[in-house]
Amino acid sequence: MDQFWRRGYEATSVRDLAGAMSITGASLYNAFGDKRSLFRRCLDAYVDTYARKRIAELDASDDPISGIRAFFDDLVKASLRDRRGCLLINSAMEVAPWDAEFATLIEEGLLEIEDGFYRALKRLSVSRSRQSPRNERSTARLMLSTVMALRVLARAGGEAERLRSIARSAVALAEGRPHL
Repeated sequence: MDQFWRRGYEATSVRDLAGAMSITGASLYNAFGDKRSLFRRCLDAYVDTYARKRIAELDASDDPISGIRAFFDDLVKASLRDRRGCLLINSAMEVAPWDAEFATLIEEGLLEIEDGFYRALKRLSVSRSRQSPRNERSTARLMLSTVMALRVLARAGGEAERLRSIARSAVALAEGRPHL
């Protein structure tokens, strides 16, 4: 996964992949089929390891705002620690425009994140015992867009305080507060 994450699908050769796994190219083909099949498995593993883990933590949070805050705090820390960006987002920009199968797989992964925010926002509306004046789905989409922006900015070398400020704005949006 690391080779695809650092270099992208197109720039990663079978030789790069085999070398990273300390196997021969023939062994890679025997084990995974081809580069495309291995990339699909890497995307699936990435969604399981990173996206679903964070969403499960968000879903398990007793307080939706605390869960959203923890989600963004963890995301900023991870983004600053590892500036490779998000494999899904990197792949959305590189591979999705020319490959419908990968575009669908990437969209499904991103939708899982959006749905996690949507569930948290719905729980927040219920916990506040009132009808929310906002559209939770639209807000969840904006929060997903914020995740994407944070990951891209971090990959491009964005400053820590800038990323933290954007994350605080996302939490304020979830709370229904002004976020300037």
